[in-house]
Amino acid sequence: MTKYFPEILTNEKINDRHIEFRNALFDLDKNVISVENSHYLTNIYYSTKQLDIRNKILKLLYDFNFATLKEFFANAYKKERYLDMKIYALRGLSNFMEEKEIAKLLDKFNQTLAKRQETTPYNYQEYELLRGKNALPFLVEKFGYSCFKETLEQVNKQYDAMPDAFKGHFTTDENGESVMLRKPEETKIMMDKFWENARK
Repeated sequence: MTKYFPEILTNEKINDRHIEFRNALFDLDKNVISVENSHYLTNIYYSTKQLDIRNKILKLLYDFNFATLKEFFANAYKKERYLDMKIYALRGLSNFMEEKEIAKLLDKFNQTLAKRQETTPYNYQEYELLRGKNALPFLVEKFGYSCFKETLEQVNKQYDAMPDAFKGHFTTDENGESVMLRKPEETKIMMDKFWENARK
């Protein structure tokens, strides 16, 4: 973990694929983020097309309530298409919004979530990310809002409806880091067997 805000992250001309840039970002200690330097991270977010970089920045910033971040999280919520990243943006936005406003956003979110079950019925990765300790369960525990509880219930219902072959392969911890629950070869065997049986 870097104990100071790295100069390389302040360089607007640096290539976001540069290894030193990526190392500095992904090793960044949240404790060195301040209202003064947070704008470097939001600038990187807006300028990059790299999904993993945007994901990392959302997770670095979503616990801060700097006034300047409200607009950033609102824009990120609109921008992101993956539901887990929308929830990360909403986690940040929840520091600034009332339950009534959040519920309005989640109404549309839940509609999109329901469509996921139709269009990608075995979308286990996204469900696991939404169920991770840094996502909806965190929001339910911190805020206790009914809208968060209802969305988590819907996620769990859709997750439970999947075949067992797609469940319990990984989760995410409090920091949003993936925790593998099965070995990759075990996951592959389970899924291969499912698809083999489905073809019969």
